[in-house]
Amino acid sequence: MRLTTFSYLGQEQVGLVTQDQSGVVPLKRLLGVDAPGTMIELIEQWSDLGPRLQTTSVFPGTGLSLADVGLLAPIPHPRRNIICLGRNYRDHVAEAAALGGQTSGIPTAPVYFSKMIDRVRGSTESVPIHKGVTDMLDYEAELAVIIGKAGHDIDPGSVPEYVFGYSILNDITARDLQKKHEQWFKGKSLDGGCAMGPVIVTADEVAYPPALGIRCTVNGELRQESVTSELIFGITEIVSDFSKGLTLLPSDVISTGTPAGVGMGFRPFRWLKAGDVVDCSIERIGTLTNRIE
Repeated sequence: MRLTTFSYLGQEQVGLVTQDQSGVVPLKRLLGVDAPGTMIELIEQWSDLGPRLQTTSVFPGTGLSLADVGLLAPIPHPRRNIICLGRNYRDHVAEAAALGGQTSGIPTAPVYFSKMIDRVRGSTESVPIHKGVTDMLDYEAELAVIIGKAGHDIDPGSVPEYVFGYSILNDITARDLQKKHEQWFKGKSLDGGCAMGPVIVTADEVAYPPALGIRCTVNGELRQESVTSELIFGITEIVSDFSKGLTLLPSDVISTGTPAGVGMGFRPFRWLKAGDVVDCSIERIGTLTNRIE
C-alpha cells in the first residue's frame, strides 16, 4: 500500500493512494468516523487496521485527485527527532574524506546523529535558503525506514517485523554550520531542513532487504545515483544495533545515509541556491520534489 498525508479544504488527512497513483482515498471514507487522523495514529493501530485496509481496493476514480490536494510529508510532525546515519555509502565516505584531504576510512560502527524538526516538508513544498545563516546549503537523497512497533534490543532476525514501510528523505544540510560547530546537530536542523515523501510504501510491497535505485537531480541534472543495497550498514544491522539499550517507537524515522554526489563533493562546490528544484527519487517509492526559496 501507498499511504500519504495530505491537505484538502484546509484539513490535514491521511489516505490510501489509488492503484494508478492518480488519486487518494481518505481513511475516513474507508474506515468510518473512527479512522486515525494522523499517520502516527495509523501506524500505532496498524495491527488492527492494516488487515482491513489490505482487503480494500482503491480503484482509479474512487478518491480525490492528487492534483486537487496538497501533499504533505507522510509524518509532518514526528514524535521524536529523525534518526540519521552518516557515512553509510562507501562512495560518499570517499568524497567526504577527499574534502578534508584524509585517507578514506570505512566506519567500523554505524555513525548516528539526529535532526531536530520544526515541520517536515512534503513533496512540492519549498525549503528555505536561510540567506545570512548559511552559504553552503546541500542536499542528500536517502531511503527512510519507518518503524512499525515498539522494540528494545531487537534481534537481527526479527528486524523485518519492526519495519512498517519506506519513504524518501532529503537530509538538507548547512555544511558551513556543520563544520563551524564541529558536530552535525545544528547544521542538520535548520527550519525546513528535512523533506520526506511523497508517500510511505508499506514493507509488504518491497522485498527485504530493499535493493532500490536511488538518485537525485538538481534542476534536472543528475547528481547522485546508487542502489540502497550499497549501504555499508544495512537496515537489519542499523535497527538491531540502535535498539540496544533503548526503545524504538512506532513511527520513528531512520534515514539510512546518502550516496556520493552531494554538493560538497564537486569542485567547485555546488551549493543549493534560491530557485533550484531538487528531485530525490527511489525506485518503487516515487519522487520527492522541493524548490529552494
